[in-house]
Amino acid sequence: MSNVFRFKQFEVAQDRCAMKIGTDGVLLGGWVNSRKEIGNVLDIGTGTGVISLMLAQRFAEAHIEAIEIDDEAFEQAVENFENSPWGDRLFCFHASFQEYFQEVDDELYDLIISNPPYHLATQKTEDASKNLARFEDALPFEHLLYGAKKMLSDTGVFAVVIPYEQEDRFLDIALQMQLFPTRITHVKGHQDAPIKRSLLQLEHQPVEKIDVSELIIEIDRHKYTEAYTSLVKDFYLKM
Repeated sequence: MSNVFRFKQFEVAQDRCAMKIGTDGVLLGGWVNSRKEIGNVLDIGTGTGVISLMLAQRFAEAHIEAIEIDDEAFEQAVENFENSPWGDRLFCFHASFQEYFQEVDDELYDLIISNPPYHLATQKTEDASKNLARFEDALPFEHLLYGAKKMLSDTGVFAVVIPYEQEDRFLDIALQMQLFPTRITHVKGHQDAPIKRSLLQLEHQPVEKIDVSELIIEIDRHKYTEAYTSLVKDFYLKM
């Protein structure tokens, strides 16, 4: 695997990050939308910075702040931001989200986005960086949702990608925090595959009818559906 992942308008070095670029983050960065102009964005657990970079490409006026707790990933994200065409509006902070939402009291965001860690502690490895990136006890859903609730503007959107089997638990916690799903997309690898991921958008106010849809990635091996292609074609080189 190359240590540099090349997109149409930017490159992402990933040799110092435990979590490499994958479908989840790219899907989330292409899928999220908003009914209003996006001014301030917060990317929680940015890793390589790929989601922030995608949003910088999509939203030309957005000021994007990212948080990363891991030393190596933080430094790499900063370099990726500086080497991009949008370095003047991309900023990365070296902190945990828990530290960030406790210390920053006066900042509200139009969009908060996260590809959070979600593996269970029983699956841990001896690699501390991988454990931070992958395991939910580094950023429990309760902490993620509490902080998002606190920092989301009145009309803002909170967007995440999580395993489908954790969707009910995540939404139960969100309801306790008074965050309500407004858009849900279930992701399948192909037509006959089980649902693997849930893309979720939550807001302060409930809607009368949640926008629920299904996204299938492939028709055959390396033959992608129109719906998937439309989400990522502005980013992937070979789309």
